[in-house]
Amino acid sequence: MAVKVALHPVAQAYADSHAIDLPDDLPLRSQPHAEDHFQLVVADGLALQPLQLGKVNPLKVDFVAGALAHRRLYGGGVQQDVAKACGLHQLRELHILDTTAGLGRDAFVLAFLGAAVTMVERHPVVHALLQDGIYRATHSEDADLQRILSRMQLQFGSAPELYRTKPLVAQVVYIDPMFPPRTKAAKVKVDMQSFHALVGADDDGSALLAWALASGASRVVVKRPRLAPCLLDQEPSHQLSGKANRFDVYALRKLTAQSTAV
Repeated sequence: MAVKVALHPVAQAYADSHAIDLPDDLPLRSQPHAEDHFQLVVADGLALQPLQLGKVNPLKVDFVAGALAHRRLYGGGVQQDVAKACGLHQLRELHILDTTAGLGRDAFVLAFLGAAVTMVERHPVVHALLQDGIYRATHSEDADLQRILSRMQLQFGSAPELYRTKPLVAQVVYIDPMFPPRTKAAKVKVDMQSFHALVGADDDGSALLAWALASGASRVVVKRPRLAPCLLDQEPSHQLSGKANRFDVYALRKLTAQSTAV
């Protein structure tokens, strides 16, 4: 069954006034119907309210406060696994193409650590949430936050299609396919339950890896569940493993400095 997202009229007006791109086919209604899974609303910004997951808070992208603000201050710098996997512990002047931007969390951390990050998101609702998160963050008075945002760019679509006719300038391609549902009793955090229910599991991670390996990038990084098989059954150059996930690193050639303008 396709996931059904309704649009509240206030959210429609908000998106129009903030130049946020919304899908044209979202049903507009003040009260959601019983078959709706989500509704786009306004809750200190554009937010996605789950309707069939019990009492949970709406999901939105927040680069100013919350978990990302904490991670910016106390996240461990370039010694974080995602940073080391991308090579930022060796070279800060990197351009990274995040092919599965999602809620922008890893992209934000990489940009905070000095990389230029081009985020690609193909789900139109998630793309709209990212647009709004960036919009609200750019109106913050935090100068450090503005420097981070200046290194982030958002594109809508799929990386193989976007870069079919133009050269890839990023040295690193980052892939974080949606993990399959957990089979154990432990549940993912509520916000990621909402995100997973909206987007579903990616079924083209292997195709995306095949494209990335042939893209001309110097390095490809794939985020995987810790015990999951490698995509394409292709062993990486090395791996960085944590408690729940790991990073498969395909080092294709030496990383060299270049302009980080996105």
